[in-house]
Amino acid sequence: FFAWLNAQCAKQKDEKYEAFRAELFRPMAEMKSHLPELQEKNAIKILEIGVGSGVNLKHYPEGSHLICVDPNPYFAEYFNTIRKDFPNIKSEEIIVSPGESMYMIPTSSVDAVVVTLVLCSVQSIEECLREVKRVLVPGGKFFFMEHIQEWDNEAHRTRRRIQTIFTRTGFWPFLFDGCHLNRDPLSAIQSSGFSNVDHKRFYAPIPLKFFLVVSPHLTGVATV
Repeated sequence: FFAWLNAQCAKQKDEKYEAFRAELFRPMAEMKSHLPELQEKNAIKILEIGVGSGVNLKHYPEGSHLICVDPNPYFAEYFNTIRKDFPNIKSEEIIVSPGESMYMIPTSSVDAVVVTLVLCSVQSIEECLREVKRVLVPGGKFFFMEHIQEWDNEAHRTRRRIQTIFTRTGFWPFLFDGCHLNRDPLSAIQSSGFSNVDHKRFYAPIPLKFFLVVSPHLTGVATV
């Protein structure tokens, strides 16, 4: 059910939201791969955790090699449909595994790791970040965009309360595959040993009123 719902919600993202996503991935075009064969193509090796239905594919440099990890096996149908539209991205079949346990991905083997709207539902943010850092090459980059807990408790006290109630009662995690509305992974990212963390918070444009609880967002790039 969640794979279907996620694919439907992805279709509702408006142009302003997609502009934030495009801005996040723009630096990828300037990256140089650690693999000589990809350097020649100005392409990179990417690992996306929680690839879902593949909404980020259009932002990746042409010729790039994409490794896909997702704990939900039901996304494969939607991802395999979308990947056909991007023949210049060499994408593998989805590896069904949580982001906290990617033992099948060699250490220091990818140029970039991507998570978008994923850290809200992992069992352990810290363990997932340890795996992210492990698989990245020296100088590799971690791209993230997450909905987070409301940070302005004065202006948006009601939203923060709703986030807390929906999460603690289990209502939201039940509907959305373990998603938590009251997380903010920034401190965990900053304390994970990256040499640099560039980030910003913003309110994402959400077309459906029911989903305004996920408007507070965090986006950024961390460098090993």
